[in-house]
Amino acid sequence: MAAAPELNDATLQAICDILADTQTGLSGSEIGRHLSACGIADPTPQATKRHRLFQALHARQVQDRCGNHALRFVMEVMSPVRFIGDHARFEFERGKLNAVLCFAGYDLGQDGGLTVVQSAKTLSEAEARAGTFRKALVSRQVHADVLRFCKAELLVDNYFHAVFEAVKSVAEKLRSRTGLTSDGAALVDEALASGKVGHPRLALNALMTESERNEQSGLMSIIKGLFSAFRNTTAHAPKITWPISEQDALDILSFVSLVHRRLDAAIRTHIN
Repeated sequence: MAAAPELNDATLQAICDILADTQTGLSGSEIGRHLSACGIADPTPQATKRHRLFQALHARQVQDRCGNHALRFVMEVMSPVRFIGDHARFEFERGKLNAVLCFAGYDLGQDGGLTVVQSAKTLSEAEARAGTFRKALVSRQVHADVLRFCKAELLVDNYFHAVFEAVKSVAEKLRSRTGLTSDGAALVDEALASGKVGHPRLALNALMTESERNEQSGLMSIIKGLFSAFRNTTAHAPKITWPISEQDALDILSFVSLVHRRLDAAIRTHIN
């Protein structure tokens, strides 16, 4: 491999922040193992993970006067074989790394290899190229209605409003399937509870056994919980006071996707 230009400190630190993230990144033992596999010394093994990794990669760049070993480390860690059975996590990490690597003129492919591309110059260009959040949702096969309602928010990775719009889409699904015009808990009760007529407007099953009726009641509770925990909170709280991580947003939207699929499969009953 020809000598690759050194990654500047900001780019290298951003890569280390992703790879050594407390929640989703490498463990301390994994960092040591992968550094060793790449022939990179580990000068500060007792330091915090992000600092330790940066110091190791930076020192090797200075020694080599090129970025080859740092780039090799990225490919080592992102080898697809490490993510067998967890494709969503691979795409999630790959998207985050590409949002940084594109500024250095690289793209991390699905094979875990790096290719040279035209360097990004702006944040908007980087976001458009990486599409981190949307790619992660697509890899999870999230329901199309979740993507449709969140499209504008996902383009800028605005997790706060993505969750807000996704939960709103559940209410819209209930109204579109029943013709009701109410909202919130009242809408859920009108659409899914038996009420005075003895059967709901939308039935998940035949409602003949206790288990079937419990399933219906459980979905009602789930939807009310979504409205209470996320929609009502986000409607009244400023964005800055209601932080949400990317991972939490992905999990919430996956859950909303499940609700959409159940509502799509529900049977519309005849109401006199």
